[in-house]
Amino acid sequence: MKICITSQGKTLESKVDPRFGRCQYFIFVDTETGSYEAQENPYKDAGGAGIQVGQVMADKKVGAVLTGNVGPNAFQTLNAANIKVFTGISGTVKEVFDNYRNGKKSSAADGPSVEPHHGMNS
Repeated sequence: MKICITSQGKTLESKVDPRFGRCQYFIFVDTETGSYEAQENPYKDAGGAGIQVGQVMADKKVGAVLTGNVGPNAFQTLNAANIKVFTGISGTVKEVFDNYRNGKKSSAADGPSVEPHHGMNS
């Protein structure tokens, strides 16, 4: 399965970005092989970023998103695509991936963790 961890940088040593729609980078990781791909978030400064980024996750066929926070529009988009959302995530991308892979993860979120437009101007 492919997961996405929001990141402040391009490597596994980067810190998790606490914002979903306005994160700096996406780190897509294959949970079977551990291989990863970093992609800069093209929507980090756009209006409606959460929805657009949610669509990127669906297009990439991501099974789960691990991030600090997710707003209501992004959560709705991810939920409609049957993508599990894990919020409250912090640390490095590698730590988060290792914990996920080893079954040490929190429960999937059942709703947004912040109000609309929370990540703007952060």
